[in-house]
Amino acid sequence: MIWYTAALISLLLNIFFVWYLTKVLRKLMFISDNLSDLFLTTKAFQIFVKNMYSMDRYHGEPTIQELMYRLKDLGTEIENFRDIFEYTLDEELEEELNAAEEAPQAQHEEPLLHEGP
Repeated sequence: MIWYTAALISLLLNIFFVWYLTKVLRKLMFISDNLSDLFLTTKAFQIFVKNMYSMDRYHGEPTIQELMYRLKDLGTEIENFRDIFEYTLDEELEEELNAAEEAPQAQHEEPLLHEGP
């Protein structure tokens, strides 16, 4: 009789631990997904600011240069966290962003407003 009680308690504890483990793993996957998205969005914004800084109109602007430094630090911090939670990655998008970051900007974008003759 005591063995049946111990087996029942063990079974109930195992069911509880499996339920708890699945709940924790779902939260971990949610954090991993969002952290990866945050990293990729930050990297895309960093590339945008870098390209904007290289334009003739904004080259040498100290505010944009400071923004670039701070974005680089932020990207490094997010990458450190991403290394911890690296379960879901969009590798194709990350490769495209890396290629865009490494490629020199061959031509500047056309201004939105006509500057005149």
